[in-house]
Amino acid sequence: MELNSQIAQILSKVNNLKMKDQFFHVFGASTHQYNFNPTKSDEELQAFEERFNIQLPAEYRCFLKVVCNGGGGPYYGVEPLENSLFLSLDYPDTNFINNPSLKFLFTDAWNMNLGDSDEDGFEDREKEYFDTKWSNGLLRISNFGCGISINLVVNGEEYGNIWVDDRCNDNGIYPYKNSENAKRVGFLDWYESWLDTALLQAGD
Repeated sequence: MELNSQIAQILSKVNNLKMKDQFFHVFGASTHQYNFNPTKSDEELQAFEERFNIQLPAEYRCFLKVVCNGGGGPYYGVEPLENSLFLSLDYPDTNFINNPSLKFLFTDAWNMNLGDSDEDGFEDREKEYFDTKWSNGLLRISNFGCGISINLVVNGEEYGNIWVDDRCNDNGIYPYKNSENAKRVGFLDWYESWLDTALLQAGD
């Protein structure tokens, strides 16, 4: 689907969802209440890209410019671009950030077996497991809760695809799927897939 057409379709579905879910029964909706933050200008987006020597995926860039810079969206909402670098969306700290300038290392789902906490070498394995090198090249675009972040790859072979970082629950890092047979999902399809599911839930 053409980019502007999909954006228009998404906005129509958001308005429909706001009408159907006025009491915020959809998961996470009570947090963002389907409100949108102000959009980003071309100049602001370009400054971010130049700072990190990246090019934002066209779908995501258009969303930030036309729809919102964070707000109503999947789970606890879409994060503002300014928050996308934090290692943890639950405990944002400017001393602990990802580096999107570096390549995202994965093309397939990845995890580590840490073993039991009382085994020799556990602390070293745990330190390796949570090393920032595994999440560089990602922007954290949404907080699922329970330490799970939804991420957009902005550097590497998986550029433009959505990945999940669920290391806090020992589930590793893996590509997001919106169905059993789905391959890779980009930003707008991820957002619209959430909308379609939320509209069904709101209609129950």
